[in-house]
Amino acid sequence: MTVLKTSMRNVLAHKGRMALSAVAVLLSVAFVCGTLVFTDTATTTFDKLFAATASDVTVSTEDASDTGETTSGTGRPPVMPASVVEKVRGVDGVKSAEGTVFSTSVTVVDADKDSLSPTSGAPTIVGNWNANDARTMKISSGRAPRGPDQIMVDADTADKHGLGLGDEIGVITAVGTHRAKISGIADFTVTNPGAAMFYLDTETAQRALVGETGVFTNVNVTAAPGVADARLKEDVAAGLGGAYKVQTAAEVADANSADLKGFLDVMKYALLGFAGIAFLVGVFLIINTFSMLVAQRTREIGLMRAIGSSRKQVNRSVLVEALLLGLFGSVLGVGAGVGLAIGLMELMGSMGMNLSTDDLTVTWTTPVAGLVLGVVVTVVAAYLPARRAGKVSPMAALRDAGAPADARAGAVRAVLGLLLTGAGGFLLYLSGAAEKAGEGALWLGGGVVLSLLGFVVVGPLLAGGVVRVLGALVLRVFGPVGRMAERNALRNPRRTGATGAALMIGLALVACLSVVGSSMVASATDQLDKSVGTDFIVQSDSGQLLTPQAVEAAKSAEGLERVTEYRVLDASLTLPDGRTAKDETINAADPTYAQDLRVETVAGNLADAYRPDSMSVFEGFADKYGLEVGSKVEVAFADGRSAELTVRAITSDEVVVDKGAMYVSIATAAKYVPADRMPLDALLFASARDGQEEAAYAALKTALDDYPQYTVRDQTDYKEALQDQIGQLLNVVYGLLALAIVVAVLGVVNTLALSVVERTREIGLMRAIGLSRRQLRRMIRLESVVIALFGALLGLGLGIGWGATAQQLLALEGLTVLEVPWPTILTVFACSALVGLFAALVPAFRAGRMNVLNAIATE
Repeated sequence: MTVLKTSMRNVLAHKGRMALSAVAVLLSVAFVCGTLVFTDTATTTFDKLFAATASDVTVSTEDASDTGETTSGTGRPPVMPASVVEKVRGVDGVKSAEGTVFSTSVTVVDADKDSLSPTSGAPTIVGNWNANDARTMKISSGRAPRGPDQIMVDADTADKHGLGLGDEIGVITAVGTHRAKISGIADFTVTNPGAAMFYLDTETAQRALVGETGVFTNVNVTAAPGVADARLKEDVAAGLGGAYKVQTAAEVADANSADLKGFLDVMKYALLGFAGIAFLVGVFLIINTFSMLVAQRTREIGLMRAIGSSRKQVNRSVLVEALLLGLFGSVLGVGAGVGLAIGLMELMGSMGMNLSTDDLTVTWTTPVAGLVLGVVVTVVAAYLPARRAGKVSPMAALRDAGAPADARAGAVRAVLGLLLTGAGGFLLYLSGAAEKAGEGALWLGGGVVLSLLGFVVVGPLLAGGVVRVLGALVLRVFGPVGRMAERNALRNPRRTGATGAALMIGLALVACLSVVGSSMVASATDQLDKSVGTDFIVQSDSGQLLTPQAVEAAKSAEGLERVTEYRVLDASLTLPDGRTAKDETINAADPTYAQDLRVETVAGNLADAYRPDSMSVFEGFADKYGLEVGSKVEVAFADGRSAELTVRAITSDEVVVDKGAMYVSIATAAKYVPADRMPLDALLFASARDGQEEAAYAALKTALDDYPQYTVRDQTDYKEALQDQIGQLLNVVYGLLALAIVVAVLGVVNTLALSVVERTREIGLMRAIGLSRRQLRRMIRLESVVIALFGALLGLGLGIGWGATAQQLLALEGLTVLEVPWPTILTVFACSALVGLFAALVPAFRAGRMNVLNAIATE
């Protein structure tokens, strides 16, 4: 109890000095709890939606997925005859059965030809208005569609795009474009996470989505009172003779939840990973805080030891302080995490993913995880300072000599740091020299961890040399004030090393990712220049296939010399030795694709692969199965019949574009795959006549003006799009790493603030002999700048090394260009100096306001 009281008094006595450590714990815990609350809320929202929209039993075609998805490579959903509905109605236990038809392979546009599809990745769904939808949607204005010229839209989509009754919109499908006017607007009675819903009457939906009437994609079955879903499923399946997929509401909901879980898990673990980095950075802040507090309370600790306190009691007292700090910061962090989750929901809402606070989910595991994590990290970080406090000799403390320097501990640290750094460097070398990407990735991960730990441990040793160099380059121009700032930074290398290490971690990751991202863009650009011989590429950024109407429109553009179609088919291959390669993909293209993509071959000629009953394979596949030019391969097309094809070319694996592809001609594929099952084009490649590139580019864009879901790019556009995509991803990562950098800045602020308190008497003496307030503040600011630059220099150097090693692994996948983005690296380094200046504002201001006489009198 005495230890607890002493710890409480110490916490209250030094609450200002511990505030920033508490903020670091708060931020890290808030990030963890906010992530958990956000993902749990998203799961709850979708679970409610899936449960509400699923009928008691659903009948779908065998080709449909477990989630009820009915899209296919043909752009038309697989369907069943209307007679199935009558069969289901005749099954015992069925209260009602209703046929539905819907598709997600659609694009809906307004009168100005602007897409009405969500930008968040949520689906656009067009279907017939039915009783099952009426359970989850309420018509708020107008009425349900009647006739081919009417369509109903959900209220969220109408509000977002300013749609009203009577507005004309178009539904673009593989069948064609159907135009209708809005007859009604319906509100969701459950939370809509962001899907865009459009409803036609049944016959119109069949014609617009499938191209024929009298067919359905699904049958929604309602059970009679007292009939369990599982029993009804068995009876319906028996009544249909097992020819269709039959699922209960729970099975459909579970399948949808499992499909979503992968996406949410990726998001959750990515965010938790960044929270872990913030926690790691916070460890240095806490270690520094308690180390300096222990140093400043040396006399107090000596008195405690002199009146009978044991080493364990002193140690325990410091750990209890850490426990109280961790509890306080974690409790506030849990509350802040809920607020952060709500903020994330608002942010996702602005991007089109709507999550309601009505579904806000805070499970008991979230606050427990936050509290346990925050407290454990804080106590573990405080262990070394606590142990050091317990070793303070009573007589040494009472003489105000402080704890004697532990030369042996310094030597051990140096040896351990060098061993870790050397081991990390060796693993990075092995990674760069690896011949397989999978093996190299393991070495890379180990090398990153060990080299980071090595730099953290050896940081105090590096501080002396690096700070002197930085001082000579940056501080000496400020004269005596600069030299004093340099000496202050060198006074306690361990403290400088720990403070710089906190900033080093975040900037090392920034530099590594910048190198990897820039190398990917440079490599892909280089490959495009070498490999792509076409002028224009037409594709959908959302992954939609090209409708036949869009393909014909593109071919009609003036100024084009050729247009190459490109399709992807699923197939299983039986090799000459009897082995089978299942679930492979084969790319079917026009023969002109050999001109559009200059693929290097190790055997044969790629143009020959487009001859009748011919194909190409890639080098790795040929080596694995012992294939050579002239080998016969039996190809069983998933949507057609089997064909015996002759290998005419073996393509090199040293490529990025279409790496690992196998080719046949569209004519060969069409010979074995029926027209109604042939996949739509995934891409189009177009080349202009000589001298007509600009005119053809404009004509192609104009030709596809009615199809906003497709983008026309020339090679410059394609490179810019690739750079933008990687840039956007990196910006998101940098934004998440900003949390770790903010915590690191708090560490610099806290170190300087505690250092000012520690040097109160010294500051008073310097002021007494003529140092002005302005000079004092400049000295503290320069000290902060040099510590920040020290951390930045180590972090950026380490990150460049990691990035260069990672690029060597990417080279195994064809990304052979290493590019270090020096403008980004130099900008980050310069911004680190600004970070140092910012971190020193408050400590420098407080030091400048210090009363000279009171400071001199301080003991």
